Amino acid sequence: MSAPRNSPSSSRSPYKNAPTRSVSVDGADFVYRELGPEEGVPLILLIHLAENLDNWDPRVVDGLAARRRVITFDNRGVGRSDGTTPDTIEATAHDAVRFIRALGCHRVDLLGLSMGGFIAQVVAAEEPRLVRKVILAGTGPAGGHGIDRVPALTVRATVKGTLTRKDPKLSLFFTETAGGRPAGRAFLRRLKERTDHRDKDISLPSFRAQLKAINGWGRQASSNLSGIRQPVLAANGESDRMVPSQNTLDLAARLPQSELVPLYPDAGHGGILQYHDGFVTTALEFLES
Repeated sequence: MSAPRNSPSSSRSPYKNAPTRSVSVDGADFVYRELGPEEGVPLILLIHLAENLDNWDPRVVDGLAARRRVITFDNRGVGRSDGTTPDTIEATAHDAVRFIRALGCHRVDLLGLSMGGFIAQVVAAEEPRLVRKVILAGTGPAGGHGIDRVPALTVRATVKGTLTRKDPKLSLFFTETAGGRPAGRAFLRRLKERTDHRDKDISLPSFRAQLKAINGWGRQASSNLSGIRQPVLAANGESDRMVPSQNTLDLAARLPQSELVPLYPDAGHGGILQYHDGFVTTALEFLES
C-alpha cells in the first residue's frame, strides 16, 4: 500500500469543494475526500447502498468537519475507486480497514449509514484497537428483521423512479408525509451543490454485488454483538421502511456500550439527513464525550 496522493492534509473548504484524492490499497486506487481540522481522531464515513462520494449530505459532513477530521471514500469498484466490488459485507469491511491503514491512520471513529452501518459493525468487532467509537444510523445487525428484503425493495424503487423520473431516495429515505416530502426534496437539492469534479455513478455489476452482500447479511444467523465493546451511538427515523426501525432499537439493546438517539419523528431511513442539525450536534457530543 502506498502513501496518499496529493497531500495528506485536511481541507478547510466545505464538502462541495473538497478535493478528491486517491490512495493505493493493494494495487487498487481508492478515491476519498478529507476535510476539517488536521488534528484529532479521524472520523471515517461509510456510505449506504449504491452511492458514491457525492451522496453524503453536505450539511452532515460540513457540520461534523467543523470540529472533526472527516474522511469519505468510495468502496472498491464504486465511483472512481478501482477493482471489483465485493459481494459480502465482511469483504467490504476488510477493504475499509485496508483503506484506513493505507491513509496511515491508527485510531479512528466510524459513522456508518445503512449498509455502511453493517460494515462498521464488522470493522468494530474485528479491529478493537483501530476503532474508538461508532455511530450507527439507519442500520441493523446481521439477520435483523426485514434486512433481507432491502434488495428487492431497492430494485422496485429504482425501477419506479426511472419510470416516474423521480429519485428513488425520495421514497426509500423519506416518509410520504407533509413533513417528509419537502425534507427529501431539500436533501436532493443539497446533493447537487457540488458542481465540479463530481464522482462517477455506480456500475450495474457493482450495484448487483452490493445487493448480494446485503441479502447475505440479512439472511445470516442473528449476530452476537457482545464483541463490540466500543461506545456506540444508534440513530434512525421512527418509520424506516428500508431497514425497519426496530433494528435500531435491537442494536441499542444488545450492544454492551450503546446510546440511543430518540427515534426522529415523521422520518424514515434518512432520519439523520432530515434532522441533520440535531444529529450533528448529538454526534459531536457523543464523539467528544
